[in-house]
Amino acid sequence: MSQARTLSLTTLPGLPEILAGDDLAGIIFEALSAQGLTLVDGDILVLAQKIVSKAEGRLVNLTTITPSKRAMELAVYLEKRPELVELILRESSEVLRTRPGTIIVAHKSGFVCANAGIDHSNVKGPWGNPEDWVLLLPEDSDSSAARIRAGLEQLSGARLGVLIIDSHGRAWRNGVLGSTIGLSGIPALVDMRGQEDMYHYALRVTTIGAADELAAGASLMMGQAAEGTPVVIARGFPYVLREGSASELVRNPQFDMFR
Repeated sequence: MSQARTLSLTTLPGLPEILAGDDLAGIIFEALSAQGLTLVDGDILVLAQKIVSKAEGRLVNLTTITPSKRAMELAVYLEKRPELVELILRESSEVLRTRPGTIIVAHKSGFVCANAGIDHSNVKGPWGNPEDWVLLLPEDSDSSAARIRAGLEQLSGARLGVLIIDSHGRAWRNGVLGSTIGLSGIPALVDMRGQEDMYHYALRVTTIGAADELAAGASLMMGQAAEGTPVVIARGFPYVLREGSASELVRNPQFDMFR
């Protein structure tokens, strides 16, 4: 007989503005303590990419970028600043699709996204025109997640998982949703092949993108505008924790029908 299961998603208020060089694990733990929240084994901390990138100093002023000839040519067609296009090209391994206003690329980390994940929303630079500042994705989001997890586990004494997420669109549906770009201590995929359904049929192809499912739920709680809650504590994740990698979620181009 099946039993009730509960997954709780709790936002963490009270985080300060994150600056380059900040100790995210320490800041998050202080905020947890201030809210009277305690981490337990199996909890997963879901972090918005922006605070990780800010802590890692990934803020760039476009006026410091010299665009290449290719960037300048693409910029005319894309109707984007040449300096921004240059950054997109530097952060990408391949340009997949373009149209005025949009460039879809394979990021250096492997996943496909618009603008190489470079963003201007909720970004403020220390000098100059605010319109000139953009934020790049972390250099290695899995490594970032691992460092933050190690710090939080040391501070809390609990066995944890950490998920770094960003808002991505999809080729076949409208709207953006939270997607995983880095993780540590949790499975990216859960392989259900060989397990029986309720009618004793052995599953043949079912592989669950568990990390992305959690990312979408956490993103719903974080919000997309001025909510100011870039950290969510997930409790009750229904799968066994294990070491994983965000690369598990990237479909091999050989089997990607949308490329």
